[in-house]
Amino acid sequence: MAEAALVAHELVRGFGGRRVLDGVSLTAAPGRRLGLIGENGAGKSTLLRLLAGTDQPDGGTVTRPPDLGFLHQEMTFPDAATVGDVVDDALAEARAVLADLDRLAGDLTDEARLAEYAERLELAQRLDAWDAGRRAGLVLDGLGLGGVTRDRALGTLSGGQRRRLALAALVVRRPSALLLDEPTNHLDDDAATFLEEQLRGQPGAVVVASHDRAFLDAVCTDLLDLDPAVDGPVRFGGTYSEYLRQKRADRARWERRYAEEQEELAGLRDSLGLLEDRVTPKREMRDNNKMAYGMRGDRVEGQISRRIRNATRRLEELDRRSVPAPPRPLSFTPPALTSPADELVSLRQVHVPDRLTLDSFDVRDGDRVLVTGLNGSGKSTLLLVLAGRLEVPGVRRQPGLRVGLLDQDTSFANPRRTARATYGRALGADRVAEVPLESLGLLHRWDLGKPVGALSVGQRRRLALALLVADPPQLLLLDEPTNHLSPALCDELEDALGPGPGAVVLASHDRWLRGRWTAAEVALSKSGGQVRRTGDT
Repeated sequence: MAEAALVAHELVRGFGGRRVLDGVSLTAAPGRRLGLIGENGAGKSTLLRLLAGTDQPDGGTVTRPPDLGFLHQEMTFPDAATVGDVVDDALAEARAVLADLDRLAGDLTDEARLAEYAERLELAQRLDAWDAGRRAGLVLDGLGLGGVTRDRALGTLSGGQRRRLALAALVVRRPSALLLDEPTNHLDDDAATFLEEQLRGQPGAVVVASHDRAFLDAVCTDLLDLDPAVDGPVRFGGTYSEYLRQKRADRARWERRYAEEQEELAGLRDSLGLLEDRVTPKREMRDNNKMAYGMRGDRVEGQISRRIRNATRRLEELDRRSVPAPPRPLSFTPPALTSPADELVSLRQVHVPDRLTLDSFDVRDGDRVLVTGLNGSGKSTLLLVLAGRLEVPGVRRQPGLRVGLLDQDTSFANPRRTARATYGRALGADRVAEVPLESLGLLHRWDLGKPVGALSVGQRRRLALALLVADPPQLLLLDEPTNHLSPALCDELEDALGPGPGAVVLASHDRWLRGRWTAAEVALSKSGGQVRRTGDT
Protein backbone atom coordinates (compact mmCIF):
# COMPACT_ATOMS: atom_id res chain seq x y z
CA MET A 1 0.00 0.00 0.00
CA ALA A 2 1.99 2.97 -1.28
CA GLU A 3 1.72 6.26 0.59
CA ALA A 4 -0.13 8.92 -1.37
CA ALA A 5 1.16 12.46 -1.85
CA LEU A 6 -0.84 15.58 -1.06
CA VAL A 7 -1.06 17.65 -4.25
CA ALA A 8 -2.53 21.12 -4.85
CA HIS A 9 -2.75 22.65 -8.31
CA GLU A 10 -3.29 26.34 -9.10
CA LEU A 11 -5.31 27.14 -5.98
CA VAL A 12 -7.15 30.47 -5.95
CA ARG A 13 -8.98 31.88 -2.92
CA GLY A 14 -10.21 35.39 -2.26
CA PHE A 15 -12.00 37.24 0.51
CA GLY A 16 -13.70 40.62 0.31
CA GLY A 17 -12.55 41.29 -3.23
CA ARG A 18 -8.86 40.50 -2.46
CA ARG A 19 -7.10 37.35 -3.64
CA VAL A 20 -5.29 35.79 -0.72
CA LEU A 21 -4.02 32.88 -2.82
CA ASP A 22 -3.49 33.27 -6.55
CA GLY A 23 -2.46 30.13 -8.40
CA VAL A 24 -0.61 28.28 -5.61
CA SER A 25 0.62 24.77 -6.41
CA LEU A 26 2.48 22.33 -4.19
CA THR A 27 3.29 18.68 -3.70
CA ALA A 28 3.86 17.23 -0.24
CA ALA A 29 5.29 13.74 -0.70
CA PRO A 30 5.40 11.06 2.02
CA GLY A 31 8.34 11.62 4.34
CA ARG A 32 8.69 15.28 3.36
CA ARG A 33 7.87 18.08 5.78
CA LEU A 34 6.85 21.33 4.12
CA GLY A 35 6.88 24.57 6.11
CA LEU A 36 4.59 27.44 5.06
CA ILE A 37 6.12 30.82 5.88
CA GLY A 38 5.10 34.39 5.20
CA GLU A 39 3.63 37.49 6.75
CA ASN A 40 0.27 37.43 8.53
CA GLY A 41 -2.37 37.59 5.80
CA ALA A 42 -0.17 35.85 3.21
CA GLY A 43 -2.56 32.88 3.19
CA LYS A 44 -0.89 30.19 5.30
CA SER A 45 -3.99 29.23 7.31
CA THR A 46 -6.19 29.62 4.24
CA LEU A 47 -3.97 27.21 2.29
CA LEU A 48 -4.08 24.67 5.13
CA ARG A 49 -7.90 24.78 5.19
CA LEU A 50 -8.02 24.24 1.43
CA LEU A 51 -5.60 21.32 1.68
CA ALA A 52 -7.69 19.81 4.48
CA GLY A 53 -10.97 20.29 2.61
CA THR A 54 -12.57 22.39 5.35
CA ASP A 55 -12.70 25.30 2.88
CA GLN A 56 -13.19 25.21 -0.88
CA PRO A 57 -11.04 27.08 -3.42
CA ASP A 58 -12.42 29.57 -5.92
CA GLY A 59 -10.24 27.79 -8.48
CA GLY A 60 -7.80 24.90 -8.65
CA THR A 61 -7.83 21.36 -7.27
CA VAL A 62 -6.52 19.36 -4.32
CA THR A 63 -5.74 15.65 -4.35
CA ARG A 64 -5.40 14.39 -0.81
CA PRO A 65 -4.92 11.00 0.86
CA PRO A 66 -8.12 9.65 2.46
CA ASP A 67 -6.33 9.47 5.81
CA LEU A 68 -5.55 13.11 6.57
CA GLY A 69 -5.16 14.84 9.93
CA PHE A 70 -5.68 18.56 10.48
CA LEU A 71 -4.98 20.42 13.73
CA HIS A 72 -8.17 22.43 14.14
CA GLN A 73 -8.31 25.58 16.21
CA GLU A 74 -11.04 23.98 18.34
CA MET A 75 -11.51 20.41 19.56
CA THR A 76 -14.13 18.49 17.61
CA PHE A 77 -15.24 16.60 20.75
CA PRO A 78 -17.99 17.84 23.10
CA ASP A 79 -17.02 19.26 26.49
CA ALA A 80 -18.47 16.20 28.25
CA ALA A 81 -16.06 13.87 26.45
CA THR A 82 -12.99 12.76 28.37
CA VAL A 83 -9.27 12.74 27.65
CA GLY A 84 -9.56 8.97 27.40
CA ASP A 85 -12.21 9.32 24.67
CA VAL A 86 -9.82 11.42 22.59
CA VAL A 87 -6.95 8.97 23.09
CA ASP A 88 -9.16 5.98 22.25
CA ASP A 89 -10.29 7.68 19.06
CA ALA A 90 -6.65 8.30 18.10
CA LEU A 91 -5.83 4.61 18.71
CA ALA A 92 -8.94 3.23 16.98
CA GLU A 93 -7.32 2.58 13.59
CA ALA A 94 -4.25 0.91 15.09
CA ARG A 95 -6.45 -1.35 17.24
CA ALA A 96 -8.70 -2.15 14.29
CA VAL A 97 -5.83 -3.15 12.03
CA LEU A 98 -4.39 -5.44 14.73
CA ALA A 99 -7.80 -7.08 15.08
CA ASP A 100 -7.91 -7.56 11.29
CA LEU A 101 -4.49 -9.22 11.34
CA ASP A 102 -5.64 -11.64 14.05
CA ARG A 103 -8.77 -12.47 12.06
CA LEU A 104 -6.94 -12.98 8.76
CA ALA A 105 -4.04 -14.96 10.25
CA GLY A 106 -6.29 -17.97 10.87
CA ASP A 107 -6.27 -18.99 7.22
CA LEU A 108 -3.76 -17.59 4.71
CA THR A 109 -4.23 -20.27 2.07
CA ASP A 110 -6.63 -18.14 0.03
CA GLU A 111 -4.77 -15.77 -2.33
CA ALA A 112 -7.20 -12.87 -1.82
CA ARG A 113 -7.05 -13.31 1.95
CA LEU A 114 -3.25 -13.37 1.81
CA ALA A 115 -3.21 -10.13 -0.22
CA GLU A 116 -5.51 -8.48 2.31
CA TYR A 117 -3.30 -9.66 5.15
CA ALA A 118 -0.22 -8.20 3.44
CA GLU A 119 -2.00 -4.88 2.96
CA ARG A 120 -3.13 -4.73 6.60
CA LEU A 121 0.33 -5.73 7.76
CA GLU A 122 1.88 -2.85 5.83
CA LEU A 123 -0.64 -0.43 7.35
CA ALA A 124 0.07 -1.79 10.85
CA GLN A 125 3.78 -1.21 10.32
CA ARG A 126 3.18 2.39 9.16
CA LEU A 127 0.94 3.05 12.17
CA ASP A 128 3.42 1.33 14.50
CA ALA A 129 0.25 -0.35 15.72
CA TRP A 130 1.84 -2.84 18.16
CA ASP A 131 3.42 0.01 20.12
CA ALA A 132 0.65 2.59 19.67
CA GLY A 133 -0.70 2.37 23.22
CA ARG A 134 2.70 2.90 24.80
CA ARG A 135 3.46 5.73 22.37
CA ALA A 136 0.20 7.46 23.32
CA GLY A 137 1.38 7.69 26.93
CA LEU A 138 4.78 9.00 25.86
CA VAL A 139 3.22 11.62 23.58
CA LEU A 140 0.82 12.88 26.25
CA ASP A 141 3.68 13.14 28.71
CA GLY A 142 6.00 14.78 26.18
CA LEU A 143 3.41 17.45 25.37
CA GLY A 144 2.90 18.32 29.01
CA LEU A 145 -0.29 16.31 29.64
CA GLY A 146 1.19 13.46 31.65
CA GLY A 147 -0.50 14.66 34.82
CA VAL A 148 -3.98 14.88 33.26
CA THR A 149 -6.06 11.80 34.09
CA ARG A 150 -7.87 9.91 31.34
CA ASP A 151 -11.27 10.47 32.99
CA ARG A 152 -10.86 14.27 32.96
CA ALA A 153 -13.67 16.02 31.02
CA LEU A 154 -12.54 18.23 28.15
CA GLY A 155 -14.66 21.08 29.45
CA THR A 156 -12.41 21.32 32.51
CA LEU A 157 -9.21 21.75 30.48
CA SER A 158 -7.65 25.09 29.63
CA GLY A 159 -7.50 26.24 26.03
CA GLY A 160 -3.81 25.39 25.86
CA GLN A 161 -4.39 21.91 27.28
CA ARG A 162 -7.17 21.21 24.78
CA ARG A 163 -4.97 22.26 21.89
CA ARG A 164 -2.08 20.11 23.12
CA LEU A 165 -4.45 17.17 23.48
CA ALA A 166 -5.65 17.62 19.90
CA LEU A 167 -2.03 17.76 18.75
CA ALA A 168 -1.17 14.63 20.74
CA ALA A 169 -4.08 12.73 19.17
CA LEU A 170 -2.85 13.54 15.66
CA VAL A 171 0.73 12.51 16.45
CA VAL A 172 -0.52 9.21 17.90
CA ARG A 173 -2.74 8.54 14.85
CA ARG A 174 0.12 8.94 12.32
CA PRO A 175 -2.10 9.89 9.35
CA SER A 176 -0.85 9.76 5.76
CA ALA A 177 -0.82 13.58 5.65
CA LEU A 178 -0.61 15.83 8.69
CA LEU A 179 -1.58 19.54 8.53
CA LEU A 180 -0.59 21.78 11.45
CA ASP A 181 -1.28 25.47 12.06
CA GLU A 182 1.14 27.05 14.57
CA PRO A 183 1.63 23.78 16.49
CA THR A 184 4.16 25.17 19.00
CA ASN A 185 1.70 27.68 20.46
CA HIS A 186 1.12 26.79 24.13
CA LEU A 187 4.23 24.58 24.21
CA ASP A 188 7.24 25.14 26.46
CA ASP A 189 10.77 24.46 25.22
CA ASP A 190 10.81 20.80 26.22
CA ALA A 191 7.42 20.09 24.66
CA ALA A 192 8.38 21.87 21.44
CA THR A 193 11.58 19.83 21.20
CA PHE A 194 9.60 16.63 21.81
CA LEU A 195 7.13 17.55 19.07
CA GLU A 196 9.99 18.16 16.64
CA GLU A 197 11.32 14.65 17.28
CA GLN A 198 7.87 13.14 16.77
CA LEU A 199 7.26 14.93 13.49
CA ARG A 200 10.64 13.93 12.10
CA GLY A 201 9.52 10.33 12.64
CA GLN A 202 6.18 10.68 10.86
CA PRO A 203 6.07 8.41 7.76
CA GLY A 204 3.53 10.53 5.86
CA ALA A 205 3.64 14.08 4.51
CA VAL A 206 3.63 16.99 6.95
CA VAL A 207 2.57 20.53 6.03
CA VAL A 208 2.97 23.09 8.79
CA ALA A 209 2.42 26.85 9.05
CA SER A 210 4.58 28.39 11.75
CA HIS A 211 6.31 31.57 12.90
CA ASP A 212 8.60 29.48 15.13
CA ARG A 213 11.95 29.61 13.36
CA ALA A 214 13.62 27.08 15.65
CA PHE A 215 10.78 24.65 14.93
CA LEU A 216 10.96 25.26 11.16
CA ASP A 217 14.71 24.68 11.20
CA ALA A 218 14.44 21.47 13.21
CA VAL A 219 11.52 19.89 11.32
CA CYS A 220 11.15 21.08 7.73
CA THR A 221 12.78 19.51 4.69
CA ASP A 222 11.21 22.11 2.37
CA LEU A 223 9.79 25.63 2.69
CA LEU A 224 7.13 27.51 0.74
CA ASP A 225 7.33 31.30 1.11
CA LEU A 226 3.88 32.78 0.46
CA ASP A 227 4.94 36.42 0.70
CA PRO A 228 4.30 38.29 -2.58
CA ALA A 229 7.01 37.74 -5.19
CA VAL A 230 7.35 38.45 -8.91
CA ASP A 231 7.10 34.78 -9.87
CA GLY A 232 4.61 33.77 -7.17
CA PRO A 233 5.30 31.67 -4.04
CA VAL A 234 8.91 30.52 -3.75
CA ARG A 235 9.65 26.88 -2.87
CA PHE A 236 13.00 26.09 -1.30
CA GLY A 237 14.39 22.63 -0.65
CA GLY A 238 16.28 22.70 2.63
CA THR A 239 16.19 23.83 6.23
CA TYR A 240 15.27 27.27 7.49
CA SER A 241 18.94 28.05 8.20
CA GLU A 242 19.82 27.21 4.61
CA TYR A 243 16.87 29.25 3.37
CA LEU A 244 18.00 32.22 5.44
CA ARG A 245 21.50 32.06 3.96
CA GLN A 246 19.99 31.89 0.48
CA LYS A 247 17.71 34.87 1.19
CA ARG A 248 20.66 36.95 2.37
CA ALA A 249 22.67 36.02 -0.71
CA ASP A 250 19.66 36.93 -2.90
CA ARG A 251 19.35 40.27 -1.10
CA ALA A 252 23.05 41.02 -1.66
CA ARG A 253 22.69 40.20 -5.38
CA TRP A 254 19.56 42.40 -5.57
CA GLU A 255 21.40 45.32 -3.96
CA ARG A 256 24.40 44.89 -6.30
CA ARG A 257 22.21 44.69 -9.40
CA TYR A 258 20.19 47.73 -8.35
CA ALA A 259 23.37 49.75 -7.70
CA GLU A 260 24.90 48.73 -11.03
CA GLU A 261 21.73 49.58 -12.98
CA GLN A 262 21.36 52.94 -11.24
CA GLU A 263 25.00 53.72 -12.03
CA GLU A 264 24.47 52.80 -15.70
CA LEU A 265 21.26 54.86 -15.86
CA ALA A 266 23.05 57.89 -14.44
CA GLY A 267 25.91 57.44 -16.92
CA LEU A 268 23.51 57.16 -19.88
CA ARG A 269 21.66 60.30 -18.83
CA ASP A 270 24.95 62.20 -18.53
CA SER A 271 26.06 60.94 -21.95
CA LEU A 272 22.79 61.97 -23.54
CA GLY A 273 23.14 65.43 -22.10
CA LEU A 274 26.65 65.81 -23.53
CA LEU A 275 25.69 64.42 -26.94
CA GLU A 276 22.65 66.66 -27.21
CA ASP A 277 24.83 69.67 -26.36
CA ARG A 278 27.10 68.81 -29.33
CA VAL A 279 24.26 68.97 -31.85
CA THR A 280 22.60 72.03 -30.29
CA PRO A 281 23.76 75.35 -31.84
CA LYS A 282 25.66 77.39 -29.26
CA ARG A 283 26.81 80.28 -31.36
CA GLU A 284 26.70 81.46 -34.97
CA MET A 285 29.29 79.82 -37.22
CA ARG A 286 31.94 82.06 -38.83
CA ASP A 287 32.02 82.28 -42.65
CA ASN A 288 35.42 80.58 -43.02
CA ASN A 289 34.10 77.50 -41.11
CA LYS A 290 30.97 77.01 -43.17
CA MET A 291 32.72 75.28 -46.08
CA ALA A 292 34.51 72.82 -43.73
CA TYR A 293 31.27 72.04 -41.96
CA GLY A 294 29.63 71.41 -45.30
CA MET A 295 32.26 68.80 -46.06
CA ARG A 296 32.08 66.86 -42.76
CA GLY A 297 29.30 68.36 -40.63
CA ASP A 298 26.55 66.10 -41.91
CA ARG A 299 28.66 63.02 -41.22
CA VAL A 300 29.61 64.08 -37.66
CA GLU A 301 26.05 65.09 -36.81
CA GLY A 302 24.78 61.79 -38.14
CA GLN A 303 27.23 59.85 -35.96
CA ILE A 304 26.20 61.82 -32.89
CA SER A 305 22.52 61.32 -33.69
CA ARG A 306 23.04 57.57 -33.95
CA ARG A 307 24.81 57.58 -30.60
CA ILE A 308 21.92 59.54 -29.11
CA ARG A 309 19.41 57.05 -30.51
CA ASN A 310 21.42 54.07 -29.20
CA ALA A 311 21.80 55.63 -25.76
CA THR A 312 18.10 56.53 -25.69
CA ARG A 313 17.09 52.97 -26.58
CA ARG A 314 19.39 51.56 -23.90
CA LEU A 315 18.02 54.05 -21.36
CA GLU A 316 14.42 53.12 -22.21
CA GLU A 317 15.26 49.42 -22.01
CA LEU A 318 16.93 49.79 -18.62
CA ASP A 319 14.04 51.90 -17.31
CA ARG A 320 11.62 49.22 -18.46
CA ARG A 321 13.34 46.15 -16.98
CA SER A 322 15.44 47.53 -14.13
CA VAL A 323 14.84 46.00 -10.72
CA PRO A 324 13.06 48.09 -8.08
CA ALA A 325 14.96 49.39 -5.08
CA PRO A 326 15.29 46.75 -2.34
CA PRO A 327 12.90 47.43 0.56
CA ARG A 328 14.41 49.40 3.39
CA PRO A 329 15.55 47.07 6.20
CA LEU A 330 14.43 47.75 9.74
CA SER A 331 16.93 49.77 11.73
CA PHE A 332 17.19 51.46 15.12
CA THR A 333 19.26 54.64 15.23
CA PRO A 334 18.35 56.50 18.44
CA PRO A 335 19.15 60.22 18.65
CA ALA A 336 22.01 61.27 20.87
CA LEU A 337 21.24 61.75 24.54
CA THR A 338 20.83 65.38 25.55
CA SER A 339 23.07 64.80 28.57
CA PRO A 340 25.00 61.60 27.93
CA ALA A 341 25.51 59.32 30.92
CA ASP A 342 26.64 55.76 31.33
CA GLU A 343 23.54 54.60 33.21
CA LEU A 344 20.17 55.35 31.65
CA VAL A 345 18.08 53.60 34.32
CA SER A 346 19.14 52.21 37.67
CA LEU A 347 17.00 49.90 39.86
CA ARG A 348 17.74 49.19 43.53
CA GLN A 349 15.63 47.07 45.91
CA VAL A 350 12.59 47.15 43.63
CA HIS A 351 9.53 45.24 44.78
CA VAL A 352 6.16 44.81 43.03
CA PRO A 353 4.02 42.52 45.21
CA ASP A 354 3.43 39.08 43.65
CA ARG A 355 5.07 40.19 40.41
CA LEU A 356 8.72 41.23 40.73
CA THR A 357 11.49 41.50 43.31
CA LEU A 358 14.94 42.78 42.32
CA ASP A 359 18.01 43.72 44.34
CA SER A 360 19.66 45.66 41.52
CA PHE A 361 19.52 46.14 37.77
CA ASP A 362 21.17 48.77 35.57
CA VAL A 363 20.70 49.69 31.92
CA ARG A 364 23.62 51.51 30.33
CA ASP A 365 23.91 53.36 27.06
CA GLY A 366 24.72 50.83 24.30
CA ASP A 367 23.33 47.86 26.24
CA ARG A 368 21.52 45.04 24.46
CA VAL A 369 19.86 42.93 27.17
CA LEU A 370 17.68 39.84 26.78
CA VAL A 371 15.38 39.12 29.73
CA THR A 372 14.41 35.47 30.20
CA GLY A 373 12.54 33.49 32.84
CA LEU A 374 9.52 31.28 33.37
CA ASN A 375 6.00 32.65 33.04
CA GLY A 376 5.24 34.68 36.14
CA SER A 377 8.89 35.54 36.87
CA GLY A 378 8.26 39.24 36.14
CA LYS A 379 9.64 39.84 32.64
CA SER A 380 6.79 42.12 31.49
CA THR A 381 6.66 43.81 34.90
CA LEU A 382 10.36 44.67 34.68
CA LEU A 383 9.80 46.35 31.31
CA LEU A 384 6.88 48.36 32.72
CA VAL A 385 9.08 49.54 35.62
CA LEU A 386 11.89 50.53 33.23
CA ALA A 387 9.38 52.40 31.06
CA GLY A 388 7.99 54.33 34.02
CA ARG A 389 4.49 52.98 33.46
CA LEU A 390 4.65 51.27 36.82
CA GLU A 391 5.95 53.71 39.46
CA VAL A 392 7.77 52.04 42.35
CA PRO A 393 10.46 53.19 44.78
CA GLY A 394 14.09 52.44 43.96
CA VAL A 395 14.14 53.62 40.32
CA ARG A 396 16.52 56.33 39.14
CA ARG A 397 16.13 57.46 35.52
CA GLN A 398 18.29 59.90 33.55
CA PRO A 399 16.42 63.23 33.19
CA GLY A 400 14.93 63.72 29.74
CA LEU A 401 15.39 60.07 28.75
CA ARG A 402 13.20 59.08 25.81
CA VAL A 403 11.75 55.61 26.36
CA GLY A 404 9.66 53.52 23.97
CA LEU A 405 7.83 50.32 24.94
CA LEU A 406 6.34 47.71 22.65
CA ASP A 407 4.05 45.81 24.99
CA GLN A 408 1.86 42.79 24.32
CA ASP A 409 -1.44 44.69 24.58
CA THR A 410 -1.24 47.44 21.98
CA SER A 411 -3.96 50.06 21.71
CA PHE A 412 -4.28 53.55 20.22
CA ALA A 413 -6.08 56.62 21.53
CA ASN A 414 -8.42 56.97 18.55
CA PRO A 415 -9.57 53.57 17.20
CA ARG A 416 -11.41 55.26 14.29
CA ARG A 417 -8.25 56.87 12.92
CA THR A 418 -6.62 54.94 10.07
CA ALA A 419 -3.25 53.27 10.41
CA ARG A 420 -1.70 55.78 7.99
CA ALA A 421 -3.23 58.76 9.81
CA THR A 422 -2.16 57.39 13.21
CA TYR A 423 1.40 57.03 11.95
CA GLY A 424 1.40 60.52 10.45
CA ARG A 425 -0.11 62.19 13.52
CA ALA A 426 2.47 60.58 15.82
CA LEU A 427 5.52 61.39 13.70
CA GLY A 428 4.73 64.58 11.80
CA ALA A 429 4.94 65.27 8.07
CA ASP A 430 8.73 65.63 7.84
CA ARG A 431 9.48 62.30 9.51
CA VAL A 432 6.76 60.51 7.52
CA ALA A 433 8.30 61.84 4.29
CA GLU A 434 11.68 60.49 5.40
CA VAL A 435 10.34 57.10 6.59
CA PRO A 436 7.01 56.29 4.86
CA LEU A 437 4.97 53.65 6.69
CA GLU A 438 4.73 51.43 3.60
CA SER A 439 8.55 51.40 3.26
CA LEU A 440 8.94 49.44 6.51
CA GLY A 441 7.04 46.37 5.29
CA LEU A 442 5.24 45.97 8.61
CA LEU A 443 1.71 46.47 7.25
CA HIS A 444 0.21 45.52 3.90
CA ARG A 445 -0.77 48.47 1.72
CA TRP A 446 -4.44 47.44 1.84
CA ASP A 447 -4.37 47.75 5.65
CA LEU A 448 -2.98 51.30 5.74
CA GLY A 449 -6.42 52.86 5.22
CA LYS A 450 -8.19 50.73 7.83
CA PRO A 451 -9.17 52.18 11.22
CA VAL A 452 -6.72 50.96 13.85
CA GLY A 453 -9.66 49.58 15.83
CA ALA A 454 -10.41 47.24 12.91
CA LEU A 455 -6.85 45.88 12.77
CA SER A 456 -5.96 42.55 14.31
CA VAL A 457 -3.86 42.36 17.49
CA GLY A 458 -0.83 41.49 15.38
CA GLN A 459 -1.40 44.36 12.96
CA ARG A 460 -1.71 46.85 15.82
CA ARG A 461 1.56 45.57 17.31
CA ARG A 462 3.30 45.96 13.97
CA LEU A 463 2.01 49.54 13.67
CA ALA A 464 3.38 50.25 17.15
CA LEU A 465 6.71 48.72 16.10
CA ALA A 466 6.70 50.91 12.97
CA LEU A 467 6.42 54.03 15.16
CA LEU A 468 9.41 52.89 17.21
CA VAL A 469 11.46 52.06 14.11
CA ALA A 470 10.69 55.39 12.44
CA ASP A 471 11.52 57.50 15.51
CA PRO A 472 13.61 55.35 17.85
CA PRO A 473 13.89 56.29 21.53
CA GLN A 474 17.09 56.25 23.55
CA LEU A 475 15.84 53.27 25.55
CA LEU A 476 13.83 50.72 23.60
CA LEU A 477 11.85 48.10 25.53
CA LEU A 478 10.36 45.15 23.63
CA ASP A 479 7.97 42.59 25.15
CA GLU A 480 7.83 39.44 22.96
CA PRO A 481 8.71 41.49 19.85
CA THR A 482 8.68 38.56 17.40
CA ASN A 483 5.05 37.65 18.11
CA HIS A 484 2.87 38.22 15.03
CA LEU A 485 5.85 38.79 12.72
CA SER A 486 6.80 36.62 9.78
CA PRO A 487 10.12 34.75 10.07
CA ALA A 488 11.70 37.16 7.57
CA LEU A 489 10.65 40.20 9.61
CA CYS A 490 11.87 38.53 12.81
CA ASP A 491 15.30 38.05 11.22
CA GLU A 492 15.30 41.67 10.08
CA LEU A 493 14.30 42.87 13.54
CA GLU A 494 17.11 40.88 15.16
CA ASP A 495 19.62 42.41 12.75
CA ALA A 496 18.27 45.87 13.62
CA LEU A 497 18.94 45.22 17.31
CA GLY A 498 22.69 44.97 16.74
CA PRO A 499 25.31 47.21 18.36
CA GLY A 500 24.65 50.94 18.28
CA PRO A 501 23.73 53.98 20.32
CA GLY A 502 20.95 53.89 22.88
CA ALA A 503 19.90 50.74 24.73
CA VAL A 504 17.56 47.82 24.00
CA VAL A 505 15.98 45.56 26.62
CA LEU A 506 13.72 42.78 25.37
CA ALA A 507 11.82 39.91 26.91
CA SER A 508 11.23 36.88 24.69
CA HIS A 509 10.30 33.20 24.73
CA ASP A 510 11.42 32.91 21.06
CA ARG A 511 13.77 29.90 21.02
CA TRP A 512 15.49 30.99 17.81
CA LEU A 513 16.19 34.49 19.14
CA ARG A 514 17.36 33.16 22.52
CA GLY A 515 19.58 30.56 20.90
CA ARG A 516 21.36 33.16 18.75
CA TRP A 517 21.60 35.95 21.33
CA THR A 518 25.23 36.95 21.98
CA ALA A 519 24.84 40.09 24.11
CA ALA A 520 23.90 40.38 27.79
CA GLU A 521 21.19 38.13 29.24
CA VAL A 522 19.29 38.50 32.50
CA ALA A 523 17.45 35.50 33.96
CA LEU A 524 14.62 36.28 36.37
CA SER A 525 13.28 33.82 38.91
CA LYS A 526 9.97 33.76 40.75
CA SER A 527 11.81 33.85 44.06
CA GLY A 528 13.27 37.26 43.20
CA GLY A 529 16.58 38.55 44.56
CA GLN A 530 19.67 39.48 42.59
CA VAL A 531 19.28 38.91 38.85
CA ARG A 532 21.90 36.92 36.98
CA ARG A 533 23.52 38.91 34.18
CA THR A 534 25.69 37.10 31.66
CA GLY A 535 27.31 37.75 28.29
CA ASP A 536 28.13 41.46 28.71
CA THR A 537 30.16 42.71 25.79
